[in-house]
Amino acid sequence: MKAASKFCLECEQLGRRERKRFCKALEGLAESDLPLFLELLFTDGETIRSLNREKRNVDRVTDVLSFPADNFEAGKSIRSAEHADCVEPKRGLRRARLYLGSVVICKERAEEQAEEYGHSYEREIFYLAVHGALHCLGYDHETEEEKAIMREKEEYVMQKLGLKRI
Repeated sequence: MKAASKFCLECEQLGRRERKRFCKALEGLAESDLPLFLELLFTDGETIRSLNREKRNVDRVTDVLSFPADNFEAGKSIRSAEHADCVEPKRGLRRARLYLGSVVICKERAEEQAEEYGHSYEREIFYLAVHGALHCLGYDHETEEEKAIMREKEEYVMQKLGLKRI
């Protein structure tokens, strides 16, 4: 099993350069026999509240929601044969790839949190995207041990993005 050659990101709201930068920063988080890809969506407070209510039975606005495509295990190699339903076949010049899931970010909450934490909107958006991507890869923060591991991974990616904590 070799590391995936790359991560791919589908997101209409981010430019090509930002998508490429984000994907490059995610490299090293997971091993796979196919490239891994995520969908990143931005929405407003009411839409994310509705999703949160519908999917998690929590009736409030939140900053980010993750919808993993499968039950990936944190830190474990991702084999396409074990996640066949997540494999998108080759199309044209694009190789086959493995869908990790969707991450939905509330732009309004990201703006509020950037101001609250005293850092840039860009840093907050990328932090939320990284956080969501890690959930799609099977990481969580339910226990202190899980939280420490997830925070370490988040900081690793944020440093690669050049967006350290202030």
